[in-house]
Amino acid sequence: MNTNQKSSFAAGLLVATVICGSIYFLEPNQVSSVPTIESPSEAEIKESLTTAGYVILTEQEWEEQLAIVEAAEVEEEDPEVTESSTDTSNTGAEQEAVASLTILNVASGMTSFDVGKVLVTVGITDSAMSFVQEVEKRGVSNRLRPGTYEISSDMTVDQVISIVFK
Repeated sequence: MNTNQKSSFAAGLLVATVICGSIYFLEPNQVSSVPTIESPSEAEIKESLTTAGYVILTEQEWEEQLAIVEAAEVEEEDPEVTESSTDTSNTGAEQEAVASLTILNVASGMTSFDVGKVLVTVGITDSAMSFVQEVEKRGVSNRLRPGTYEISSDMTVDQVISIVFK
């Protein structure tokens, strides 16, 4: 850029500034009025809530309602305690005879360790790692079949391996 172009550019900036400034300062001051929002009174709030179907309670009324509900829950829990104490009077042989049935869902991508973790929760094996070692010892770790299996808590590790691995 030569000197003549620079001075023309500067003069243009000066003229634009003068025009914008004169418009800004010569315009009458217009204060934009922000609408004030009046907050409703407490009575109006209660009225609108009751018409909407809400129940309005004071802090004291709320505490009374909670105390009533908690007392009812305690009364409901007491009969359950007496029932469970009569159930424990059964012999140990009857309790051991009951085996829980668990649904084992083997998804694609699961490992024998994942199956072992489920078997630990059922109570078939003591640790998932011991199950993995047993599977690897038999050489069936690559034969895990995806699917849904019913596993009983009285099954042995051998039975589970024969069901889940082929």
